[in-house]
Amino acid sequence: MTAIKHALQRDIFTPSDERLLSIVNVCKAGKKKKNCFLCATVTTERPVQVKVVKVKKSDKGDFYKRQIAWALRDLAVVDAKDAIKENPEFDLHFEKIYKWVASSTAEKNAFISCIWKLNQRYLRKKIDFVNVSSQLLEESVPSGENQSVTGGDEEAVDEYQELNAREEQDIEIMMEGCECAISNAEAFAEKLSRELQVLDGANIQSIMASEKQVNTLMQLLDEALKEVDQIELKLSSYEEMLQSVKEQMDQISESNHLIHLSNTNNVKLLSEIEFLVNHMDLAKGHIKALQEGDLASSRGIEACTNAADALLQCMNVALRPGHDMLLAVKQQQQRFSDLREHFARRLASHLNNVFVQQGHDQSSTLAQHSAELTLPNHHPFHRDLLRYAKLMEWLKSTDYGKYEGLTKNYMDYLSRLYEREIKDFFEVAKIKMTGTTKESKKFATLPRKESAVKQDPESLHGSSGKLTGSTSSLNKLSVQSSGNRRSQSSSLLDMGNMSASDLDVADRTKFDKIFEQVLSELEPLCLAEQDFISKFFKLQQHQNMSASMTEAEDVDGGSLSRQHSSGTLPPVSSEKDMIRQMMIKIFRCIEPELNNLIALGDKIDSFNSLYMLVKMSHHVWTAQNVDPASFLSTTLGNVLVTVKRNFDKCISNQIRQMEEVKISKKSKVGILPFVAEFEEFAGLAESIFKNAERRGDLDKAYTKLIRGVFVNVEKVANESQKTPRDVVMMENFHHIFATLSRLKISCLEAEKKEAKQKYTDHLQSYVIYSLGQPLEKLNHFFEGVEARVAQGIREEEVSYQLAFNKQELRKVIKEYPGKEVKKGLDNLYKKVDKHLCDEENLLQVVWHSMQDEFIRQYKHFEGLIARCYPGSGVTMEFTIQDILDYCSSIAQSH
Repeated sequence: MTAIKHALQRDIFTPSDERLLSIVNVCKAGKKKKNCFLCATVTTERPVQVKVVKVKKSDKGDFYKRQIAWALRDLAVVDAKDAIKENPEFDLHFEKIYKWVASSTAEKNAFISCIWKLNQRYLRKKIDFVNVSSQLLEESVPSGENQSVTGGDEEAVDEYQELNAREEQDIEIMMEGCECAISNAEAFAEKLSRELQVLDGANIQSIMASEKQVNTLMQLLDEALKEVDQIELKLSSYEEMLQSVKEQMDQISESNHLIHLSNTNNVKLLSEIEFLVNHMDLAKGHIKALQEGDLASSRGIEACTNAADALLQCMNVALRPGHDMLLAVKQQQQRFSDLREHFARRLASHLNNVFVQQGHDQSSTLAQHSAELTLPNHHPFHRDLLRYAKLMEWLKSTDYGKYEGLTKNYMDYLSRLYEREIKDFFEVAKIKMTGTTKESKKFATLPRKESAVKQDPESLHGSSGKLTGSTSSLNKLSVQSSGNRRSQSSSLLDMGNMSASDLDVADRTKFDKIFEQVLSELEPLCLAEQDFISKFFKLQQHQNMSASMTEAEDVDGGSLSRQHSSGTLPPVSSEKDMIRQMMIKIFRCIEPELNNLIALGDKIDSFNSLYMLVKMSHHVWTAQNVDPASFLSTTLGNVLVTVKRNFDKCISNQIRQMEEVKISKKSKVGILPFVAEFEEFAGLAESIFKNAERRGDLDKAYTKLIRGVFVNVEKVANESQKTPRDVVMMENFHHIFATLSRLKISCLEAEKKEAKQKYTDHLQSYVIYSLGQPLEKLNHFFEGVEARVAQGIREEEVSYQLAFNKQELRKVIKEYPGKEVKKGLDNLYKKVDKHLCDEENLLQVVWHSMQDEFIRQYKHFEGLIARCYPGSGVTMEFTIQDILDYCSSIAQSH
């Protein structure tokens, strides 16, 4: 440690004119041991500065560097941790606490002892030494007045003092005066001793000479003391005289303090009285208005509103501490409470009477709307009640029980009133839809069931009713053969008394208008009532909900209809929820009535579900844009689910009735009924769903229907016995393709291409099959020739085959002269005409295709003759021009 101390003194402290007094090897407590040194130093120049320096060994070499220094005067506390047991830990409290662990307890004690000595010698401020052994501090206490701080290093500092310039100059003069000072130090010291004795003698003589002057000075001091005693006596007398004056002044000061205190208390008391009078005094006019004010007139309502606001302000005044203990304040508060109770009862009773009167007044006006499809206007009633909106807000904040009672009474009265109005309104709508009240009741009470379309086995298609189950078009879709259709059309029209299509269009347009008018009347009624409830009951501001209005289950699609019917209200979590629950209670009959109306429309004509889906979707979309969680939006959304279910059922019924269609074994098929009905459905749907929000639902229905049509067309074609399968497929897919091309339904583009392909394929198949019959032997002959070539026989060697030589070829050709060919084509034309129906007008198209196919076969036969029988001179009995002439003359003759 000594070597380190000398190294630190030499390398760090000597260059900065400092002297190292003590050193301790430490590391920080609680961390990885990174050793450093704490050094206690003093400066060599005066005034002396004492410091504690932290020195750390450099990471780059073996030399030490000065890291941080603290002035000893900044040290507040030295904590040795334990004064009894040996503990190397200690804390130094500078601007913050530094915790150290010394390498040994001895080093720690030596360092703390040095700090103690430096504090005793150089600092006026005393450092607190905590948990330091008393023996350690006693050893460091000075033993006498003139004794300096002891210690090995400190004594060296006290004994050694450098000579200043004047002292050095005097010593040099003395040494020059004594040449032997250098050579003979003893002689020089002896000379100095003699001179010192001479100086001491001179000092003693000077002191003895000044004795007389000292005696004179002592006499003067005695006289001065006597004068001081006399002055003290005079001052004591003056003090006694002033003592009484001081007592009087103290009394005056105390009196002034009491007066000031009294004035201050009076000012504060006046301020408190003014506060109570200004904030808890209700004008007589307000009291009279609350007790006797007219709640029927506008002026009386305004006076009562102002009085209620003033009363509320008086009751809600923030009293200062202690005010509630005053008897006058208690009496005034009781008076306010009585006024509030009295006015609240009077207001609640009056509003209940207004609610009851409104029910009687509105009931008297119902007869005016009985024949019209309109709902009574509640705007005048709302306008009259809104005058009480501020009073309702006052009642809500002061007596929530009465406010809640008024809310329940309003819902009870208005729910009964609206139930009568809405039921009468829907009764009128049903009458207008069906024509008579009996019919409407009949349709409303009939159980909902799907009646299957009965099939007539003797009819070609067997469908005696429309696939959609429309009662107004039962006579329209009895599909007969093309001949029977023309002969029975007049009887069908006679059965319906008018065109079935015209009847359907008129009925559906009428239903669409009535349904739209119903929704258009209900929507403003609900919105107006909801707006009134929000304004009148002030539901935008109050956040505390009534416990009695939180008894049912959460609102969702499944429980909403049960809440409508039972009248119970689900838990309320916000102002919007409370408004919605009030609307549910008031308009609980809307959803059941709408569902009954929808059921009636669906029974009248299930195609009405298309109109209802579009109208209902539009109104739901409009309501959700205003408020997605409102009563109107939720109710219309639930009804929309029912409408969508009916729409899906309509589509399912059509597909089911497609599967149930039977064909007649005696008549040709023609256009199948469900193909014609798909055309009607698609045309109607496109006109209804133009720019509609629910286009996706229609596209899904299209996909289901067209798949059903495709599957069942093929099924009927396979079952057909009278009409060839290719004809059934060709005619119906041609009709489907024409329908899709005309309507341009984007989601059915793939099906349109598929229908065209099926039509083309079956047309070609039918043409090829039919042309095999007029030249049957010729076809068989050349099929045999092609078979031999396929077996590997060269074409020019086919003529050497016994069954296919030139003589056989000429024999077959002679059987088909031009006259015979024309006869065969004429019979083929008649047969095709018998197979095809009149609706599609495909006869000429098929005949032209047959002509082209016959010419292609003729050219093919000519080519085989040229290749297999070269140079034989064998040719057909007719030419291509003959074929064209035959086909043209046959078509013109028919």
